[in-house]
Amino acid sequence: MNVLVIGGGGREHALVKALSRSKHTENIHAVPGNSSIEKYADVHSDIKDSDIDRIVELAKKENITWAVIGPEAPLNAGLADALEAAGVKVFGPRKLEAQLESSKAFAKKIMFKYDIPTAAYQTFTNLIEAAEYVKQEGAPIVIKKDGLAAGKGVAVAMTETEALDALKEMFAEGEDNPVVIEEFLEGEEFSLMVLVNGEYTLPFNIVAQDHKRAYDGDTGPNTGGMGAYAPVTHIGADVIGEAVSKIVKPMADAMVKEGLDYFGVMYLGAIITKDGVKTIEFNARFGDPEAQVLLELLESDFIDVLEAVRNKESYELQFSSDSMLGVILASKGYPKDYVKGSSVVIPDELEDKIFNSGLRHVKDESYETAGGRVMLVTGRGSTLEEAKQAAYNNTKQIEFNNDALFYRNDIGERGV
Repeated sequence: MNVLVIGGGGREHALVKALSRSKHTENIHAVPGNSSIEKYADVHSDIKDSDIDRIVELAKKENITWAVIGPEAPLNAGLADALEAAGVKVFGPRKLEAQLESSKAFAKKIMFKYDIPTAAYQTFTNLIEAAEYVKQEGAPIVIKKDGLAAGKGVAVAMTETEALDALKEMFAEGEDNPVVIEEFLEGEEFSLMVLVNGEYTLPFNIVAQDHKRAYDGDTGPNTGGMGAYAPVTHIGADVIGEAVSKIVKPMADAMVKEGLDYFGVMYLGAIITKDGVKTIEFNARFGDPEAQVLLELLESDFIDVLEAVRNKESYELQFSSDSMLGVILASKGYPKDYVKGSSVVIPDELEDKIFNSGLRHVKDESYETAGGRVMLVTGRGSTLEEAKQAAYNNTKQIEFNNDALFYRNDIGERGV
């Protein structure tokens, strides 16, 4: 069958690789794709992932059976709705269901209505009222933009001053979009991917751990993710079971009760608190960079998995017993202003160990940066310690100017 992947980052690079391993895949198309995805797919770099009409036209022309939508923005724009209307099987929720990620206020409202464990919160559309609430509650406290923010619209403020500064920044563009203010939850975080079709749920039986802060020791601003590893062996099956039974399954059921029909990945960002597992956030797509390490460990045929979820069939996901760890190389200044166009040299033997998030191929082994998060450099091993060592050894073989890129040195340290 012919398959279409929407998106052009590291997550989509991983999705394309996973689909290329399926016995059912004949041709893969990617919109807009990137230079690394070209190895596995026909890349349509002239089409933007926001150009719904042209994507639908391409799907019809290439006789696409399955479309897998990677990023959140096309989901929020209704791409799944349009492709489904054209007769394509789509893995990714429709616009209404994608509100689970595109509106934090929407997700919070459902969680509180159906008693799904999460942090206490208030929603504000006025800076003065929001600032008064912060002063009343004190710090630490969490400030979130309501809409999509590419993983960067969250401020974990440890002081009242940080919280007020974050509010000013989030309200700088006007007071049309709400800001959600949450209580600060303390504990260990993890990322769980669950494949959902209405009330049907198929959880990954391993979890990943992301590293959101920009710098070592979990310091600096929140980012879209600076690295990840899987499995998280010190978080047991009992914790994963609690997350599924008390959070994910109730959320899937709640969406159905609300008249919604969710089909796609339900990403749970969870935290283990003294009061049990609680929800930090839901996303409506695979996490990035978690997808890169999880999908590399997935041994099940990805098309078989999609068909099982679509048909609501019992299915047992198979993962390698290995560990995978990935380190993000990011442009200096990320997640705020950064410069593009810096030179990067990647040895040929490392091509299959990197996931391209923001790299443009120039010639031979030469690339130039084209984004904030530039690439995820991975390592694999029979233990997490081996995977970590391999990932950092691979990172050291990549040539770049230290004034152009940076990375964290402590990815996976907690797990090790």
